Amino acid sequence: MDFKMSIARCVEGALEKQFTQSPMTADEIAPFLEVPPDTAMGDYAFPCFRLAKSLRKAPPAIADALRDAIDEKFLARIDSVKGYLNFYINRATYAREVLEKAEKEGGDYGSRDIGGGATVCIDYSSINIAKRFHIGHLSSTMIGNALSRIYRFLGYNVESINHLGDWGTQFGKMICAYKKWGDRQVVEKGGVDEMVKLYVRFERESADDGELQQQGRDWFKKIEQGDPEALEIFDWFKSVTLKDAERVYDILGVKFDSYAGESFYNDKMDPVVEELDKKGLLTESDGAKIVNLEDYNMPPCLILKKDGATLYATRDLAAAFYRKKTYDFAKCLYVVAYQQDLHFRQLFKVIELMGYDWYKDMEHVSFGMVSYEGETLSTRKGHIVYLEDLLNEAVKKARDIIDEKSPDLENKDEVARQVGVGAMVFFDLYNNRIKDIDFYWDRALNFDGETAPYVQYTHARCSSVLRKAGDEITQEPDYEALADAEAQDVVRLIERFPEIVVSAMERNEPSLITRFTIDLAQAYNKFYYERRILDDDAGVRSARLKLTTIVKTVLARALYLIGVEAPERM
Repeated sequence: MDFKMSIARCVEGALEKQFTQSPMTADEIAPFLEVPPDTAMGDYAFPCFRLAKSLRKAPPAIADALRDAIDEKFLARIDSVKGYLNFYINRATYAREVLEKAEKEGGDYGSRDIGGGATVCIDYSSINIAKRFHIGHLSSTMIGNALSRIYRFLGYNVESINHLGDWGTQFGKMICAYKKWGDRQVVEKGGVDEMVKLYVRFERESADDGELQQQGRDWFKKIEQGDPEALEIFDWFKSVTLKDAERVYDILGVKFDSYAGESFYNDKMDPVVEELDKKGLLTESDGAKIVNLEDYNMPPCLILKKDGATLYATRDLAAAFYRKKTYDFAKCLYVVAYQQDLHFRQLFKVIELMGYDWYKDMEHVSFGMVSYEGETLSTRKGHIVYLEDLLNEAVKKARDIIDEKSPDLENKDEVARQVGVGAMVFFDLYNNRIKDIDFYWDRALNFDGETAPYVQYTHARCSSVLRKAGDEITQEPDYEALADAEAQDVVRLIERFPEIVVSAMERNEPSLITRFTIDLAQAYNKFYYERRILDDDAGVRSARLKLTTIVKTVLARALYLIGVEAPERM
């Protein structure tokens, strides 16, 4: 039963009964039904003030009249208070309806076919070739991964895209360094670290050597011109980088449908530039080609440099047109730090000026900066934390805690991996994505705080209760046993889960689900301590076990949507 819609129909029927006609339909009434901040004020409330003008009556009089006209078994009572109708749902009925719906849908509870198979392109992670994956990439990677899972859960086809940073003069410099000082076996074995060493050596030795700098530029020109040797080395650099990155992605449980990076669009930019010129949008400025955006309170969007070289904007324009043509996306999301806000505003505005209305379907999903133990990260200053190192350290610290708290636990290494990695992902996704994050070990791995280990432990607790019960609910549940305040708080959260998932999608905000898992875990733990689940009364026992089963299912699904695993034992 959809209680909100059922109450809306009750209000519509009462209006017709008391006032001969209803100025609002049930569909129009439902959005105005509020959830009071305190359950003592009811489960739902309808403000009658919006009916006063059309009915020409005072809101308290309208509320009194409607209260007297509604008589439904699923409602325990209705109060008229200062122009509000406060609805109290029969608690046993409420528990039965919510839990039976959740049980029927199982792991798909909360899923809806909102997307209808429409495609959403999500551009995230976007690591750089020949550079190690650092903690600064965590937010883009995990926000994008969560959004991919959420959109799929709600019926969309998702194309997850890792827009690799694989273009620029630095790659010519790297090939030059490799040709002079490199060894293929050493690079294969050392991976990205060896490539970085070669690049650093080139920068050091070319500082006062113009000829060496020119050689680096020449090698990049060879890449641009399709020279077989240059492309072979360039593609090899990419494969070595992705091999390193895949280790991190595997740890995080992240997959991509496409690794089309900047270089992929090298032969797709000319048509876009030609169209800009044909439509009169390109103007010359100091020899460069720009799109003037002064009328829109933005600096010009630089399309071509003086020497004809392309830029990020040129490649992102080509990528946008390629994605629209290839995927015909309903939405195209860019999960990129907030510092790039101007870039994306310019990008979307240029597409709008070109006359394409699908610019409205593109969105910059921005996020804040990451610092570590109170220190801002900076590649230039040498203060950088590599993500693989951090994940390994998280797993090690989780293992130490497990050794102390659960020395007899089986599969300690597997659980430590789930807890350690989950702690980092959860910590990253806990606050509104636009907020800056300061990562601290003691906060992330706290088993008693608002953390992944706390939620994971609650899931494991549910599993333990069900194992002790034999995992079977044989007796018909006595839903009156779930009429207490503690159980009702849990049921209310379970009912809200589908709504939370939809809100997370609409706002591109995974933290809504992350915080929901904390609320549900806290509510269940309070219920667990206040009520004896394995009660002697079979009906009471069955009802409380069913509640436990649904909590376990919903927690596991919610954690999955944000990219966190749910251990059975901890």
